[in-house]
Amino acid sequence: MTDQPAPLSSAELAQTAINWRNLIWVALALAVMVVAIGINDLWFLNFVHVFAGLLWTGTDLLLGFVIGPILRRLDFPVRRAITMRLMPRLLFILPTLAVVAPTTGWFMAVDQGYLGLAYPELWWLIAALAITTILSIQGVLVLLPTNVMVYLEMRKAAPDGQRIGCLMRRYVRVVAFQGSMQIVIIMIMSRFATGL
Repeated sequence: MTDQPAPLSSAELAQTAINWRNLIWVALALAVMVVAIGINDLWFLNFVHVFAGLLWTGTDLLLGFVIGPILRRLDFPVRRAITMRLMPRLLFILPTLAVVAPTTGWFMAVDQGYLGLAYPELWWLIAALAITTILSIQGVLVLLPTNVMVYLEMRKAAPDGQRIGCLMRRYVRVVAFQGSMQIVIIMIMSRFATGL
């Protein structure tokens, strides 16, 4: 059974357009990151790192384990309406968080001397770096392009539901994997916070 949704009206297209003014918030977040690194205040650097990490983790967990499964069970018109409003925001939020959290984390690790750890403690740092690298690469090279492709397909007069379904299945699987890895990274960060 294929629901062919009605084409979006010009008002709906305008309502769901990418708001490029969001780049102001991206620039502001990156500027805060640069200031936190530049002033070398450990408390502020830690605050920016933890705040960005919490937002990134929370968003991944919410998308992967709550919103994703719900979207899969909705009729296409409802899924389309939600996705058309969600994707343009995620295009700005997730890549920014995927840059700010690991970058500030790296500078904290350098500042606190974690790069000079001996084995076996160094494995905790290697694990954190490996997981963060995988999460960031997936975010920029898989999730971001998938967001764009789904968004552009849904804006078409006659979106290809099969293509969208395939893209969204990949997206939800990757986000669920990211959510799982975020839990692991929280465990590792807890280890750093309480001492190795």
